[in-house]
Amino acid sequence: MKITVVGAGAVGATTADNIVRKQLAEEVVLLDIKEGFAEGKAQDIAQTAALLGFDSKITGVTNDYSQTAGSTVAVITSGIPRKPGMTREELIGTNANIVRTVAENLLKYSPEVVLVVVSNPMDTMTYLALKATGLPKNRIIGMGGTLDSSRFKYQLSLRLGASPADLNAIVIGGHGDTTMIPLIKHATWNSLPVTQFLSDEEQQQVVADTMVGGATLTKLIGTSAWYAPGASSAAVVESIVRDQKKLFTASVYLEGEYGQHDINLGVPVILGKSGWERILDLPLDEDEKSAFAKSADAVRSMNNVLKEIGTL
Repeated sequence: MKITVVGAGAVGATTADNIVRKQLAEEVVLLDIKEGFAEGKAQDIAQTAALLGFDSKITGVTNDYSQTAGSTVAVITSGIPRKPGMTREELIGTNANIVRTVAENLLKYSPEVVLVVVSNPMDTMTYLALKATGLPKNRIIGMGGTLDSSRFKYQLSLRLGASPADLNAIVIGGHGDTTMIPLIKHATWNSLPVTQFLSDEEQQQVVADTMVGGATLTKLIGTSAWYAPGASSAAVVESIVRDQKKLFTASVYLEGEYGQHDINLGVPVILGKSGWERILDLPLDEDEKSAFAKSADAVRSMNNVLKEIGTL
């Protein structure tokens, strides 16, 4: 089995590092357009094999998509990172052309590949990849909700003094500071509703802190985060290649689910060897339904930019 990661920046390299540590494939290909960059990152990762005990081979290549041939899964992290004060929406013009080109090149050599999109604005880039390639909808997956849900569990763990592993909590909607919806009323601590242990004010603060989780890190470190995005991407890949049937929030194409059509948004899905296999229908209350509809409107407005700039 071969897995490709496109983009050897911080997120891409961390994704590849997590994949080889988990030994998810015999070979991992790390590709970048910058001469020697992916090769250097790949060698650095490979030199940890004796220390960490993995046998997966990792190869770095410069813009040679023939080396990705036969990939089962490809993770697209390409694009410029978000800088302080920059919203995900502001990235759309530059990253749209990059993601389209990457997706088309991957398909030339791996026609059966499952694409995992990480590039921002993630929901719109996932929609673009679907429309540009014509792939079956189950083989295009946006990672963002998996990351947002992990950050939600982190915030809950701080408030509860609990292990994040004991928490079940998901975020739906768009992968953006104003479009994500942390479902606090559905979150549980080993099957017990977290609302039993947190005041209304604490619940509101957890939701607010989750929504600005990415922007908070960007402000602190001066660029987009990479450890949690890399681990989230690898977790999605693992569920696919090992056919784990795990439940993640992922940005997938909706055709009536949750009342939305012709859009990619974060909803709970089961991930297995064919990509995303089914969408779970959560019972949302009226406030949550309204928030989801507003999130869809915001993402759809970004999708419309693709048409305005001639990318779709």
